[in-house]
Amino acid sequence: METPNFNELIDRRGSHCCKWDSCTDPDVIPLWIADMDYRAAEPIRRALQRRMDHGVFGYSCVPDEFYEAAIEWFRKYHGWTISREWMLYTTGVVPAISATIKALAAPGEKVLVQTPVYNCFFSSIRNQGCQVEMSPLAYLTNTEADGGQPTYAVDWEDFERRCADPAVKLFLLCNPHNPAGRVWTRGELERMAEVCLRHGVTILADEIHCEMVYPGHDYTPIASISEACRKACVTFLSPSKSFNIAGLQVADIICDNAEWRQRIDRAINQHETCDLNPFAVEAQIAAYTEGRPWIEQMNAHHWENYQLLLRFFRERLPKLPVTRLEGTYLPWVNITSTGETADELCERLLHDAKVRLNPGTMYGPEGKDFIRINIACPQARLQEALERIAPHL
Repeated sequence: METPNFNELIDRRGSHCCKWDSCTDPDVIPLWIADMDYRAAEPIRRALQRRMDHGVFGYSCVPDEFYEAAIEWFRKYHGWTISREWMLYTTGVVPAISATIKALAAPGEKVLVQTPVYNCFFSSIRNQGCQVEMSPLAYLTNTEADGGQPTYAVDWEDFERRCADPAVKLFLLCNPHNPAGRVWTRGELERMAEVCLRHGVTILADEIHCEMVYPGHDYTPIASISEACRKACVTFLSPSKSFNIAGLQVADIICDNAEWRQRIDRAINQHETCDLNPFAVEAQIAAYTEGRPWIEQMNAHHWENYQLLLRFFRERLPKLPVTRLEGTYLPWVNITSTGETADELCERLLHDAKVRLNPGTMYGPEGKDFIRINIACPQARLQEALERIAPHL
């Protein structure tokens, strides 16, 4: 098996990829949308090549191996036993979230999120006619760990108060959290679950970033905490983010409630996202059966990139604190000292520095003083982008 080269500079322009080809200026370095500038793991590419060589790409059935690969992966690496009957599939985590909200909440009811949070949460909720209820995370600056880096914590009083609202029917959890970078501890997840269970709030857990966790932190599937939590929870999983295969469009829904599964399956069909393409099926099987070495090497590379970024900001941009990154490859940086909003700064950096970043305003009102940086790229590309932006900050 080949050793992946995460520092290979691959030219993605002209491949119709959103990250690169939506920038009309060929000099721009895109560090925005959350995909990686690496080739997929060799086992995935081999599986796709075999399927391509067959040459016929009609409608696909989903074989037992598709389910078994995911079940064994989560049992082996995350200590979570998933039953085959709990599983549904669809074309992505966002369609899965939207279908589940449609299935389990009525128009006008509220869905709770912890802001700042992944921007598609807002659209998924509103597209189903529901209301977004925001519980802002507490931004902590006086922390002793990791050289005093800021981090986020749950505002438990606010979280409890919002869960107690009879109109709040669902809590949409991001675990690990994008863009706050938190990998929620087992204790935090237990407390979230206890509050939700006490108030009759169903937990929807987006755990798409679960493989990208760094030293000193452990991912815990919230549904694995207890039987009671599992039965009050719907989990969304996918190899797409971790293995850089989002364009193949595949996700799994885990739900230990037969009535809910039936309703979710109906919503998936109503949304016309009930079929997978033949390459998605093969990719998930290959990822979850042969992909562990690639994941470990990818995480090691991202940890090195994160350390590079930390050193750069501490030495060259010390007034811009980098939030502690426990998981994902998306550092979150406080830009308050610039006096600009995130939208203003990102627009200026795109024009003047030729680097595209995500403004924090995408992730809720608490993000107006932050930018998100995608470090899933070769180190030379990251270094060049940082060198470009430093004179403008």
